Amino acid sequence: MRAIDMHVHIPRHPDLPDMVVEESLRNYFRLNDPPELAEELYTRYSEWDILGVVFSVDAETVTGDRPDTNDYVAELVNAHPEQFIGFATVDPWKEDRAVAELERAVTQLGLKGLKLHPIHQAFFPDDTRFYPLYEKCVELGIPVLFHSGFAAAGIGMPGGGGMKLKYAAPIPHIDDIAADFPGLTVIMAHPAWPWVEEQIAVALHKPNVYIDLSGWAPRYIPQQLIHEANTRLQDKVLFGSDFPYLPPDRWLSGFDQLEIREEVRPKILLENARRVLGL
Repeated sequence: MRAIDMHVHIPRHPDLPDMVVEESLRNYFRLNDPPELAEELYTRYSEWDILGVVFSVDAETVTGDRPDTNDYVAELVNAHPEQFIGFATVDPWKEDRAVAELERAVTQLGLKGLKLHPIHQAFFPDDTRFYPLYEKCVELGIPVLFHSGFAAAGIGMPGGGGMKLKYAAPIPHIDDIAADFPGLTVIMAHPAWPWVEEQIAVALHKPNVYIDLSGWAPRYIPQQLIHEANTRLQDKVLFGSDFPYLPPDRWLSGFDQLEIREEVRPKILLENARRVLGL
């Protein structure tokens, strides 16, 4: 296995229309030739020899988009367990139903984590109304992956598509959760620009917090985060691509050009994720 990609978006189900923000994402990333079917995703990751953590985002309450189901994600994972690990998605505004769906997705479908997108789903992660979700994650022994920092979703749309970046600041939102749930493994997705120093501080301070580097070509990742990934955070940083918006082969090619210590490279690409995922 060449690497573990912690951040892979499953292709939209063929029976569902594009999400309202999809065009903005494709334009921002200048996306060409995305896979249209889940099986195409398998073909590419098999050729790359990369294990992918795959998921969708349920933002139905806020956007009205019908979500790709956890069953759909589980079907791909069950068809290719050597290639994919699946994370569940729930709409936090569905409250008790969200908690029940998370439990079903893990105990019945075999998914291994929870993906949440505070900007897309329009919620403050540290709002105690959503704490039952994190309590369930602790009970189930699964990590939670939060989008953090700037979001390309909605960029260029009037008012940014109504999406507000404030929901994705590491302090106080992620820091509070990590403090209140020390048994919960928390992953901050993406370099959390413009709050990268806050992100570094939270990951340094809280043993249960990690960072994935997805969504940014390596040459654009803020230098202070690269420095910490190479030193104090070498055991807390994970490879992620943000496929299809940023393909992993392109990301890894850029990563090869960074001045990363040789003993740190396998930690970022493989070993840290193995530990987080319990592989």
